[in-house]
Amino acid sequence: MNSRQGKLSIYNSLSGQKEHFEPIHDGRVGMYVCGPTLYSEPHMGNMRTFMNFDMIYRYLLHVGYQVKYVRNITDAGHITNSAGNTEDNIGKAARLEQVQSLEIVYKFNVKFQELQRLYNLLSPSIEPTATQHIQEQIEHIEQIIANGFAYVVNGSVYFDVRKYSEKFEYGILSGRKVDELAEETRSLNAQDDKRFFADFALWKKANSDDMQVWRSPWGDGNPGWHIECTAMSTKYLGSHFDIHGGGMDLKFPHHEDEIAQNCGSLGCNPAKYWMHANMLNVNGQKMSKSLGNYFLPKEIVEGTTTLFTKPFSPDVIRFCMMQAHYRSNLDLSEDSLSAAEKGFARLSDALDLTEKINVGTISSFDVHALVDSFYVAMDDDFNTPILIAALFDAVRFVNLINDGKETITTSDLTFLCNEMNGFVQDVLGLNTRSGNSDSKLAPVMGLVLELRQHARENKDWTTSDRIRDGLAAAGIVVKDGKDGTSWS
Repeated sequence: MNSRQGKLSIYNSLSGQKEHFEPIHDGRVGMYVCGPTLYSEPHMGNMRTFMNFDMIYRYLLHVGYQVKYVRNITDAGHITNSAGNTEDNIGKAARLEQVQSLEIVYKFNVKFQELQRLYNLLSPSIEPTATQHIQEQIEHIEQIIANGFAYVVNGSVYFDVRKYSEKFEYGILSGRKVDELAEETRSLNAQDDKRFFADFALWKKANSDDMQVWRSPWGDGNPGWHIECTAMSTKYLGSHFDIHGGGMDLKFPHHEDEIAQNCGSLGCNPAKYWMHANMLNVNGQKMSKSLGNYFLPKEIVEGTTTLFTKPFSPDVIRFCMMQAHYRSNLDLSEDSLSAAEKGFARLSDALDLTEKINVGTISSFDVHALVDSFYVAMDDDFNTPILIAALFDAVRFVNLINDGKETITTSDLTFLCNEMNGFVQDVLGLNTRSGNSDSKLAPVMGLVLELRQHARENKDWTTSDRIRDGLAAAGIVVKDGKDGTSWS
């Protein structure tokens, strides 16, 4: 076992408390995360969830775990009939654009893959799609029926919540009680085929206008939303695996129904640890088209949303996201992004300095204790805000060394540099190594700084300050030092 393993605690939504993380198999972790549904482009709230689980994946790899990370793609409808809504959102999107459903799926999958690259998400080990696993879904449904937890009505198959509740606890994850659900579902339509209001569809009989239709033992139709994840997670990770994750909004009904299906088919809860990432607010309110604070992940990078006065880089956005704990709400605003931009610049500059500062024969600072604080933060349920605070402790130390106020040995500097880079780049997923000299801006900035220097020599302080302030407004920091002027 890697010496850094065995110290991690994870908040388990199933128990409602932090638990010491012990993988089912030593040194190996199986993790399943609910991925995008391809009837629209993922919004920024979706991307926050994917970024958080990317960070979790990265840290598990960083401390030496062998991780099989499975994140699915839902490309077979999006039937949320647990709440009485049987609308196929992929089919609806296809009809609105007057194209085939496969075109909608392909179009938004291309966009999602672009966003993964833009925001530096590592590719999962496996990225299965629902349409590739129809047979596995049918087999699970057949087993649930055979075990007495489902019934067939008019070519559709429903999960029998009352029968299930005689042996298992429905609501074990969400804390929902079946009696409470009655108030939520009583007035909804599409309940006629069900024996009980809380029953949910495993397979839906095809409608005449359905674009996606598959054959099954119960007739032509399409799978329920929840059964897709049950089939894909257990196919690649087994009947009981380590971590199941997703957004907080999936806890009920999606994840609750996944547990019921897995218990109904295989007799056990699919995951040992259930993890849920929290929501994204924009300018103090939940992101919503009706509130006018909705935007797509590329719009903030391209500067095409009116919510912000300027574009922000993917690294700055990601850095801003990591300053909130994954289980906390995050409020994205111009102020929070601007502060993140300045902080990211300080962090990048300090990492550059570690390659240039002079070393001594002694260390005046306990570098190993500082690095240990990085691990302590992440071992406490992936606490990225505390990690970032510890990294800025390291930034202050690096700046003191550069100013000659602290000393460090060659071996300690190498250790600190490697660990800072490891956490910033490998764990937080931030690219601080684009380098000014390699940037397309370098020739332009050379000319701009030459003009500013000319103004300073002529004591034209108004022009000099105007150039500096204009660059600052664009996110470019100019520093005047004894060795000349630099920018970042």
